[in-house]
Amino acid sequence: MISLIYDRGDNLKVTILGTGAYAVALSLMFDKNDCDITFWTKIEKEAQMLERERENSIVLPGVEIPKNSVITMSMKEAVTNADLIVIAVPAKYVDSVSSELKTCIDPSQHICIASKGIEQETCSFVSDILMRYIKSANIAVISGPSFASDIASFAPIGLTLATTNAKTEKLIKAALQNDSLKLRTTDDLIGVELCGALKNVIAIASGIIAGMGYPESTKAMFVTESLHDVKELIKSLGGKENTILSFAGFGDLLLTATSLKSRNFKLGYLIGSKEKKEVIDDYIANNTIEGLYTLKSIYKLLRNREVDMPIIDLIYDIIYEERDINDLIKYLIYK
Repeated sequence: MISLIYDRGDNLKVTILGTGAYAVALSLMFDKNDCDITFWTKIEKEAQMLERERENSIVLPGVEIPKNSVITMSMKEAVTNADLIVIAVPAKYVDSVSSELKTCIDPSQHICIASKGIEQETCSFVSDILMRYIKSANIAVISGPSFASDIASFAPIGLTLATTNAKTEKLIKAALQNDSLKLRTTDDLIGVELCGALKNVIAIASGIIAGMGYPESTKAMFVTESLHDVKELIKSLGGKENTILSFAGFGDLLLTATSLKSRNFKLGYLIGSKEKKEVIDDYIANNTIEGLYTLKSIYKLLRNREVDMPIIDLIYDIIYEERDINDLIKYLIYK
């Protein structure tokens, strides 16, 4: 096990903002490294469920949260004396969470962003939303191929850790990296965040292709074409092209765009297989589909920056303008 002594004499204190599947899964990695863990949620029913059942039985049933972890609805109580604050809420809530966090965070504390997406109103990345309220150099982003259930089963997992701060990198590695979870580092926050957001959108389209009955070969063709598009977009927005080859890039896209365990892929599969509208609407209502939120954001961002990415236009038109799903296949052949 990796030692958690980080220039101090006691275990690291980690606060996780959010109690969803990914938050719970990450808590097991921190617990494996003997961190002291506090969960924060603003939703009373979630707090009560975690206190009562010691698991989130809705999104990750059967996975117990760390035995000695604390659950609180007080942001001040949650972050006071924390060495590391992990943001693990859906992208659309990052603004309100960051606003509340601003009132009680200490400038010396470190922040790790595990949320993925782009804000619809402003087309801001999650790190930009956070820095709207908190001006800190102690910020990092983690992203990569990692279903919450796989992390929770202690399967070998690889994530990209993006930060420009050496102390933040050292702290997060001490708290999170162990014999189940590997971290590869980069200073390309833009590229990592873009990959983490776009893979959910690409996964919806890949699911449509699978739902239409096309084989693995066609899905592989689509994923490969998408990699080239994402690479060019990273470059256009000021990131590093080789980030596409990281855990956050190719790794996460490969996982999310090929598995029915992905909620985004599953939604696409339902659309591609022409499932009844009521079934699709029910699935959306009962699952967090980050790709739907991000699709509107990236569509707007591309127009604001005058960047051309036809695959995003096509996916947007299929989801929101009822465009023929067969145009996806035409795109692949005639692009």
